[in-house]
Amino acid sequence: MMIEDLKQLRESEDHIEFKEAKRNYPFAGGKHVDPKERRRCVLGYIVALANEKGGRLVLGMADKMPHTVVGSDFAQDKVGELTDEIYERLGIRIEATELYEDGKRVLVLSVPSRPIGRLLRFEGVPLMRTGESLREMSDAEIFRILSEQEPDFSAKICEGLTIGDLDKEAIAEMKSQYARKQENPLFRTYPDEQVLSDLDLLKDGKLNYAALILLGKPEAIRKYLPQNNIVVEFRMYHSMIQYTARKEFQLPLFIAIDKVWDYINQPASNPLLHYNDGPYIFDIPSFNKEAIREAILNACCHRSMLIQSDVVIKQYPDSITITNAGGFPSGVDINNILTVNSVPRSKLMSEILQKTGLVERSGQGVDKMFYNCIMEGKALPDYSGTDPYQVSLTFKAPVLDKDFVVFIRNEQSKRTPAEQLNVFELLTLYKIAMRDYEGLEGNILRKLSEEGLVIDENGAYRLSEEYRNEAAEKLKGLNMNHLKSVSDCFRKNGFINRAALKEIFADILSEKQVRAFISKMEDAGIIQKEGAGKYTRYIKTPDFPSFV
Repeated sequence: MMIEDLKQLRESEDHIEFKEAKRNYPFAGGKHVDPKERRRCVLGYIVALANEKGGRLVLGMADKMPHTVVGSDFAQDKVGELTDEIYERLGIRIEATELYEDGKRVLVLSVPSRPIGRLLRFEGVPLMRTGESLREMSDAEIFRILSEQEPDFSAKICEGLTIGDLDKEAIAEMKSQYARKQENPLFRTYPDEQVLSDLDLLKDGKLNYAALILLGKPEAIRKYLPQNNIVVEFRMYHSMIQYTARKEFQLPLFIAIDKVWDYINQPASNPLLHYNDGPYIFDIPSFNKEAIREAILNACCHRSMLIQSDVVIKQYPDSITITNAGGFPSGVDINNILTVNSVPRSKLMSEILQKTGLVERSGQGVDKMFYNCIMEGKALPDYSGTDPYQVSLTFKAPVLDKDFVVFIRNEQSKRTPAEQLNVFELLTLYKIAMRDYEGLEGNILRKLSEEGLVIDENGAYRLSEEYRNEAAEKLKGLNMNHLKSVSDCFRKNGFINRAALKEIFADILSEKQVRAFISKMEDAGIIQKEGAGKYTRYIKTPDFPSFV
């Protein structure tokens, strides 16, 4: 859009906000103290525009029509840094365009819509525009947004799609999987049209997008839904920009899932790792079939088809990252992903995958991923790359603690299926083994303590004697409450010294006991000495327990 076009736009009707912003326009509140004044800044207006389903913020033009150009120095020569900072703070990607008239600079920031069912906040406050001011949303407006639900894309009729556009092999695979899961072998013999109708893929003679995604021939997918694509890229190093190998899978999902896994599961890219249990050697694949397949199918069910973006799988020798368009479903975040049942964007498609046994019942697929990572002693599934517009899930290949693998597999093997430890109990044991003591649940700790799997030493927890791990053995005798206080000191200062610990443990430990405690931490290898004499201080090593 050119400046002449901008001059004719109206702020409310055209979802645009004009600000002169000649000099020193505030980015995030500036020096103002009054909250109403602080929000009149670039971030405040971006939040309001996003909450109004997107728009543009124009800096360097008068707000009265015909919006004459006055020029702005905002983010002069720093546009790239500006977009990065906005993404860092709000999790949204804006587009910045610089225009000029008679040497005067105009900066146009194009703001995307907030995700469905979510709102953005500036300094904790959800904002909307009213005339020249920015106001806080009312409770009714907030409730309306939070109650939004994306329509089921997969149940929408795909106009023009016919049964002839569906892949016979995919239909046969769906029948076979359904017959096995439902223990109904006769289902394999049913006519295709009846099967499609029974599974709600065919209604009133018309097929929906679930039929296309699950069963469509490649040429039909390219014609009606070209963004329905799974891309796998392999790189030898994380620093590599260009991929070593790349393959696209624009196939019916009932066929694609096996082919994608086979491509990932090549011996060179998914090598076996090994661990010992006494004289026996056991294998663990770098990437677990059950976890990876579940993650890919979840990405296909939860992705937003309204965004022209593939499901992208980036594979490295030590990790796999699976990314799909659209953020977490409403009500789901990194902290509650194990406990909240989510509603997929393609609900019908997800239900069919559940009925055929390809995915777990809603909300249990994430449990399966965590379960497998814990049982293999690997890092937990990592969603830290997720933002409001995409979900990014990373699995890491290295086995972090082979002794824990032996311990937990031996324990599970002793139990009947009904007595098996669940994912939350396993997670508690895993966190103790990894020396991560934050957020442990008391009722689970009590149960595990009663079963002898966890030893409670006055609030300091460790695994039972059957767990033989060198790092854990070194922590025996160290009070976990004391270590947490030391951790807080590290977080505050970046180091500890004797004077700091004397202050922390005043009336708790004598000076002699403080010296002994420091020596025990050194012997355990969780702190490292720097300097000498009165300049002596200690930094933590990677083995220091996590209390984040």
